[in-house]
Parts: sequence; C-alpha cells; structure tokens
Amino acid sequence: MNTPATAALALPEEDRERSPRTGYTRAHWEAAADGLLAAAWRHASPHGARLDLPGRPSRSGTRSDGLEGYARTLLAAAFRVAGADGADPHGWLERYADGLAAGTRGPGGADHESWPLILDYDVQGQPMVEAASVALGLRLTRPWLWDRLDGAVQDRAEAWLRGALRSLPAPCNWYLFPYSVAGFLESVGRGDAETARARERALELLEEWYRGQGWYTDGDGRAFDHYNGWAMHLYPVLDDHLSGTSSRYGDRLREHLEGYGLLFGADGAPLHMGRSLTYRFAAAAAVALGAVTGRTPLSPGVSRRLMSGCLRYFLDRGAVGDDGLLSLGWHGPHTATLQPYSGPASPYWASKAFVGLLAPADHPLWTDTERAAPSEGGDRALALPAPGLLVQATGADGIVRVHNHGSSHLRPFEEEKAPEDPHYDRLAYSTRTGPTSGADPADNRFTLVWRGRPGARRRVRPLGAGHGEGWGWAVSWHRPVFEGGVPALPALRVESATVVRGRYELRVHRVVGAPEGLGAEATGWAVGPGGPVESVLVPLYGWTGRDRVSAPSGTAFTPSARLPRLTGTASGTSLFAALALLDGAAAPQDGGREAGGAQAEAAEAAEAAVASVTEDGGALVAEWADGARTRIAFAPVRIEHKEAR
Repeated sequence: MNTPATAALALPEEDRERSPRTGYTRAHWEAAADGLLAAAWRHASPHGARLDLPGRPSRSGTRSDGLEGYARTLLAAAFRVAGADGADPHGWLERYADGLAAGTRGPGGADHESWPLILDYDVQGQPMVEAASVALGLRLTRPWLWDRLDGAVQDRAEAWLRGALRSLPAPCNWYLFPYSVAGFLESVGRGDAETARARERALELLEEWYRGQGWYTDGDGRAFDHYNGWAMHLYPVLDDHLSGTSSRYGDRLREHLEGYGLLFGADGAPLHMGRSLTYRFAAAAAVALGAVTGRTPLSPGVSRRLMSGCLRYFLDRGAVGDDGLLSLGWHGPHTATLQPYSGPASPYWASKAFVGLLAPADHPLWTDTERAAPSEGGDRALALPAPGLLVQATGADGIVRVHNHGSSHLRPFEEEKAPEDPHYDRLAYSTRTGPTSGADPADNRFTLVWRGRPGARRRVRPLGAGHGEGWGWAVSWHRPVFEGGVPALPALRVESATVVRGRYELRVHRVVGAPEGLGAEATGWAVGPGGPVESVLVPLYGWTGRDRVSAPSGTAFTPSARLPRLTGTASGTSLFAALALLDGAAAPQDGGREAGGAQAEAAEAAEAAVASVTEDGGALVAEWADGARTRIAFAPVRIEHKEAR
C-alpha cells in the first residue's frame, strides 16, 4: 500500500518473506524515525533549541511547545543512533548538541532560544516532562553527544536539569521524570544526595501505585491506561537496562505483557482508551522494551508483529500528513482525542516506540519471522482482576474489546462530579471504535435519569473478575452522580456485570435504592453508518423501549456515528439485562463479504443468541440458544456458567 506516509517518510519496499503480516523490518523503523525527524527539523529555531511545529499552541505556550519538539524528537534520534552503535548518517546528534547549547544559555542574548525554567507542576510544569526526554536522550547517546560537549555546556545542562529535582511534580507518573534526570546525572558522575532522593521518592511511590498483574495506577486511585506501559514500566525498566542491572520492575513488565499482548487488534490497532491517545504508536513501547531487555513472555516474532503492526496501523491511516509531521489526533487530526496540555509536538511521545531499535540488527527481534498476534487466533476471554478489566478478542474480525469494571480517572480525594470522562468512564472500549464526546449521546453506558438529568459513572469500584474456557466475567459498582448533585438519593447504587462468550457480551445491571419515576437507559457501541462494523443491543430483561440514536460529531474512527439505545424505568431494586454485539465481519480483511449482508446476519444472530432470561432469587439466569446457561448474582457476587453438553 503506497500511502502518503510511505512517500513522506521514504519507507523501503515491504519484506513479506521475513515479515509476512506487516511487511515491516528494522529498515522500516529506521526510515520512519529518519523521516519524522527530518520533517520536524524543518521547523527548528535558528540554533536548534526549539522545534516550533505548526498548529494550535498548548496551554503551556509556544516556548514550552518548542522545547517539547526538541526533547521528544531527541528520544527518537537517540534510540536510532544508539541502536546503530553510534552511526549517525544524517547528523542528528550534532543538531541536538547545538540546540542543547542554545537552550541552556539562559535568558537574553540575540537568539532568545533559552528553554523555560523547570518549576512546580502547577506553575510551569511542562518543562519537567521534557527534561526526562532530554536526560534519556543524553544518557543513550553519551559517547557521541554528551562526552563531546564543552564543559561549560555540560554544566549549564546539569543546572537546567536539576530544576526537575527541586520542583514539585504532578501526583502521577511525573515523579518518574526527576527519577530519569537523576539517573542520567548519576551515570555521568554527577550524582549526589539530591539525585539519590529523587530516585528513592519515585520508587517509593511506584510501589504504592502497583496493583498487581503488571499494572500500575497512574497516581493514587485506579487510573489504568496506556501510561502503564509507556511511563510506569518504561522508565524504571529502561533505567535497569542502561545500568546493567535487574530488578522486580523487569519481572512486572513480563507479567504485564502476558495480558497486554492481547490488547492489539489484528489490524495492529492499540486499545482506544485513556488519555494522551495522540501518542499513538507509543502504545507499542512496552512490547518493544520487553523484547530489547528479554523481560517478555512474547516471542521475538510476535513482539515485532505487534510493534510493526501498531506503527503501520497509524502510518496507513493518515497519522502522518503529506508534510511528514504527526498530527494531533488518532488517525488524522481529531480534536476530541486531545487534552488541554496537547500541543503541536505532543504526538512525538510516539518516539518511545523506537526503543526497539536498541536491539541490534542481528537480534531475534529483527531476524525472526513475524508470528501471529495473540488476537489473530480463536476467540479469547482474559480477566485482569488487578485493574478490573475483562478482555474479549474475536478471531473472525480481529477486534479486541476491554470491558471496564475497575478503571476511572478520579483520585481518592477528588469529588465525584458529572459529566463523565468519555475516555475512562464507559463500560467498554475497543480497537475498532472510539467513544462519543460532547453533547452527543454517550456510547457503552448504563445510566439512571432523575428529573431529566442522567447519572454519571465516575468512580468505578471493582467487585471481581475471572475467566474460564471460552468465557469471562467482570463485576463492579458505582453511585450515579447527577448534574448539580442530588443529595436526596444517597442510597442509590448500580451494580454492573459483563459476561463475554465468543463475540457476545451479556450486560446485566442491578439498581438498588431507586425512587419511583427513575428512568434507566443503556447504549451500545458507536459505529459509523453503513459499516463495516455493526453494533447491536438486544433487550433481554427489564427494558421497555428500543431505538437508535445519532452522534453527529462522530468518534476518532468515523465522522459521524450511530448507536443502539434501550430505555426503561427502575424502582426499588430492579434488574436489567441486554446482549451487546460489536461485529466486524464485514471489514475489508473479511475477504470481500458484502457489508450489508454481513451486518444483517450479525443482527439476526444476536437477536436469537439468548433464548430466555429469568429472575431466580434476585439473580438473573440466561439460557443461551445453544443450551449454555449463565447465572449472575450480585449479593454476594457469584457468576456461574455452564456450556451445553
């Protein structure tokens, strides 16, 4: 496929013998790095201290954005050159050396290129984020960059970097930024009590944030997202690798990758969930780091298939424009994907994926033949009780879904307020769909409506998760939060369960403490009109109304969207059940099947998949059309499933 990205980045011809699934080899990764760097450097300031990329500025301002461009692209250059044992055919490191000298020169002078000082996160914090990338870039390329700098420039660089050790980070993964700065300073003989304390402080917090199964929460609370891989694992494991040491952090990365390898669709897409999604193929950084360090359960051929599949997924879908720059968005530009801190250079945290280039050309990561991704086999269900997630992958269409019964973006001390955060609070996310946003109807939501106000699902409290052969389950509960606050409903509680079996999702909700006249509403997956993905939501118990609604603003995957909706009423203790289906059998890789016919077949199959649902002593019992039986109880939680004999 000769995409605009292929032309803009000057990628070589595909190698379908060594890489039968993606066509990408190490040469493609090197060419992608070189192409992205060349395009970004066309926007460099006169002395190279800033890369002032075009686009809307972030809330931190253009000066900080220019530093961001320098620092984040330095990571790509550093992985590129270090992985080639110092070979630098394009002279990248000389440019970064000049930029470092100009950026640390201090205010004043004719060039006005000095970098902003590193201050507390709530004053001028963004430079602390970029300091970590500068420090890692310098550490990775020490023999060819740092060791050749003038002593005065080294001293100025240290003075600027130490601002990260003396300022207050945001209470999350930001503590790993001074940790990385301190690691660099110690590696060049400039460590002291200040660097030691920065490292101790970060690792102490990392232990507090570890929840098990290789999953960290991003700060206090239960925020599980891509930061687990591209931050919480990457910084300490890379530090171990560069120091030649081994620790528990590598073991945790290995455990994380046992499940994370399944979170990439057969088309290469990572899961569309959480914030900073404009970092795109940085989602593959943990996979690459595991392969480089040997701390992975994945074979080299599977690791490269996941890495290259993720890179190619975005390059083939317009993430890089004709100008060779990464845009702010998901496929192409998409404002709803962004956060207020996103600036023109923010997408270049994608540079973290190039950590795989630290594996030399003769490493099995690059020489072994690509193997199938975990999502390319048969249907799979995998429970991750630590983060409260249930993974569902279907082999026929290669879609991976994650049912969220444990992640939310609230810290323990933060008040629960409406509205919801679309990237954290929905019931489910996938590799083929994105959440709706703004005033559009919310996808994948169960909500109660009180006096015209929908109740938001903000703090998700897990109640358990598990899986068996061919099926899995997860349960959670939450207290609905209404616009303006409704203290008159303190006893209201929603308990939610998802049971997956093959391509189907049985969604059950138990409402406790509902007053008379309380409305209930459920929605399914948001998909584009006319395919190639179909979304079905079949009412099974408790629902009285059914329709489809439009989301004119669309998602990151489609300009406009539609989603199925169910309505009903709750009173006292009420039970609701529905069968959801996200089906991609009409996708292009299906082999030419007619989209409309495939979607009609999927809808018809979903309607007939469950023969009956009945209530049994407060539990719901679903009898499947093929003879299987599922029983869901909430008090206490007990999920039972028996396949047909």
